[in-house]
Amino acid sequence: MKDRAGGFTLLEALITVLVISLGLLGLAGALTVSMQNNASSVLRTKAVAFAYDIGDRIRANMAGFTTGAYSNLTGVPSNPGCVATGCTPAQMAQYDYWAWRDDLASALPNGTGVVCIDSTPEDGSPDAPACDGVGESLAVKVWWTDDKSGQPKFFSALVRP
Repeated sequence: MKDRAGGFTLLEALITVLVISLGLLGLAGALTVSMQNNASSVLRTKAVAFAYDIGDRIRANMAGFTTGAYSNLTGVPSNPGCVATGCTPAQMAQYDYWAWRDDLASALPNGTGVVCIDSTPEDGSPDAPACDGVGESLAVKVWWTDDKSGQPKFFSALVRP
């Protein structure tokens, strides 16, 4: 009598390879999503650190803060060129903003930010930061892009020196 079960072993092996392949594809997909979320988390952590960095710069220049030099730092800044020769508090505020924005642009994709007096710090966009000049606290607003949609991500913090 002939053994007819010989072909079932090959079929079982093919099914096993198929099941394992599908499992590995699922694992690769989960790994990809995990890596994207990790990259997004790293960028958000950098944005938070930059927001606290400008807050520390403001606290280090209390004379500039009390005269209102940090009240409306928006737009594209320029280097006042006074660090080597000595800056006034207003020039130091301008330098702080220039250096901070330069660091944002180099560390975050499409990174930008503003510092202003704003009663609603959770609004605005990179092109229109929506600083209303109302209140006593400085709002630090940071924007960056971390996905392919091109939509800016946003973080804000209040600074009360």
